[in-house]
Amino acid sequence: FVFVCLCLFFSFCSFVSLFLCLFVVLFLSPCLLCFVVLYFCFRLFGFFLLMFQLQLFRSLLFHPLLFRSHKYSFLTKPHPRLAHTHSHNKYKQRHSSCSHFFSFPFSSSSSSTLFAVNDYTKSNNTTAMPIPDGIEPGVLVGKDVLTVLKWAQDNEFALPAVNCTTTSTVNAVLEAARESKSPVMLQVSHGGAQFFAGKGLDNSDHKASIAGSVSFALHVRLMAQHYGVPVIVHSDHCAKKLLPWLDGMLEADEKYYKEHGVPLFSSHMIDLSAEDMDYNIDTSAQYFERFAKVDLLLEVELGITGGEEDGVNNKGVDNAALYSQPEDIWKCYQKLSAISPAFTIAAAFGNVHGVYKPGNVKLSPEILGTAQKYVKEQLKCDSDKPVLFVFHGGSGSEPEKIKTALENGVIKMNIDTDTQWAYWDGVRAFEKEFHGYLQGQIGNPEGEDKPNKKKYDPRVWLRKAEQSMIERTQRAFKDLNSVNTL
Repeated sequence: FVFVCLCLFFSFCSFVSLFLCLFVVLFLSPCLLCFVVLYFCFRLFGFFLLMFQLQLFRSLLFHPLLFRSHKYSFLTKPHPRLAHTHSHNKYKQRHSSCSHFFSFPFSSSSSSTLFAVNDYTKSNNTTAMPIPDGIEPGVLVGKDVLTVLKWAQDNEFALPAVNCTTTSTVNAVLEAARESKSPVMLQVSHGGAQFFAGKGLDNSDHKASIAGSVSFALHVRLMAQHYGVPVIVHSDHCAKKLLPWLDGMLEADEKYYKEHGVPLFSSHMIDLSAEDMDYNIDTSAQYFERFAKVDLLLEVELGITGGEEDGVNNKGVDNAALYSQPEDIWKCYQKLSAISPAFTIAAAFGNVHGVYKPGNVKLSPEILGTAQKYVKEQLKCDSDKPVLFVFHGGSGSEPEKIKTALENGVIKMNIDTDTQWAYWDGVRAFEKEFHGYLQGQIGNPEGEDKPNKKKYDPRVWLRKAEQSMIERTQRAFKDLNSVNTL
């Protein structure tokens, strides 16, 4: 009704403008030039009135109140891939400047030691709930990280945490996440960070590893928004001897926080599982105090992950150390939750790094369920899964063990060995198929003078490596029930 009335009013104004023009010409000035000038002035005025009418019509047509229950309500709904964003312009502003500030009580003065998010109605394993409000594509930090992890736990899926060593592997993981329509976690190890910076750099005092870590995080920040998926940027195992590496990354986080209001990384892992339990928990808590000031999440490891990874060798350790005890998990939970709710625990349940034949490693994810019950009893809380658990040594794990781990509160599973093999396997298969074209720059089965540039160009065979890695990573998304969660 308002729209129709305004249209009639402005149409009336247009006719009035024409009559005024004629009146001026006939009674005030017979000059033809004056008529032409006045006519075009009034028509310009009429044009602006018309534009105003069209804009008003557009505003009314797409107003959500008008179409809330209308059959054309699709006009006001965002695309399903962007349904979790509040505003595209807001998203562009936030991620182009990387300066959005998250206000969240990550301090020891917080009155609550439990993380509270929206009450989700638990869904079945095949259909996860829509992504929580406020979670947008790009790198997540602060409360958004916790929201996504709790959302995953409530819906019994987990994020693959894939180790990356180059921009090529980063891009492959981001592409896999986009195709799987899932959030993802990208992480870098001490050795991986050194390789990211370049093996030719001096790594005394961990300088190359620190520089490579910063480069890794900046690259992920730049590309995540373009791939359109929520991403958690994480650093992997940091043993006692590697704490200076963590110090360097933390300094970069604090500097970035001062400039942008968010840390460079989303989270870091401290792995002091080979040390005394009290030292492990106390040292982690000391670092956590510093983490909390810049909205960083902490991952700690209790119990040892067997095998060898990135220069840390846990082969031959006492078998009992491969299985965490509920009392130790509660002790750690109690200490860290007094500082902030932003932490996860990598509890050991027989995990082993590396590749192994099925049956050679005995995983017991039921241990996690026992620990959840124990912590719940101590807290006297309603949640059946108060602890956010992490699954290390995920490569080669049996699907049924992964399913049990998800049921017991695992929200992240590390993958490295399998994706390393997949990356190489893409190159291996390409070389096998085009072996005759890769023995020299000129000369192949098609002729002695035929060039081979289109085969040995790194963009060709590296892409084959990426595609193979993407395929393996997509399988991880499927195993962890996170496909189509966006």
